[in-house]
Amino acid sequence: MRLEHANISSTHPEELTHFLQTAFPDFRVRGEGSGTGGRAWRHVGNDDFYIAITTVSETTDRAPYSNSTGFNHLGWEVDDVVALEARMIDAGYTPNLKEHHHPARLRTYFHDPDGNDWEFVQYLSEDPAERNDYSDR
Repeated sequence: MRLEHANISSTHPEELTHFLQTAFPDFRVRGEGSGTGGRAWRHVGNDDFYIAITTVSETTDRAPYSNSTGFNHLGWEVDDVVALEARMIDAGYTPNLKEHHHPARLRTYFHDPDGNDWEFVQYLSEDPAERNDYSDR
């Protein structure tokens, strides 16, 4: 089982595309067009996975981790968190949380242009017991 794609609404599809391609240099625009109601859509990803971006004209008042339903963040396993973080910072993004104190993983978080939170994690162990240890959260 694997996640094939995620669909995200965005008021800034070009900026979100830049964010995604900065985080994941192998991502490209796989396709784009106009969908229901004439709203533009775009698929940004690689051959195995993509983010479907649906363009919307308004943002909502919902904030991640607030007392309302919805995604709080998407977590991505990456090979090199430090390199990803450097790319993001060089492109003008600011980490909103950095967690490098766990012995089996490194994590960093960034907000996209619409305020969605994205987690990037690098595991330093192949042992599931170490990777999934929650005692040092």
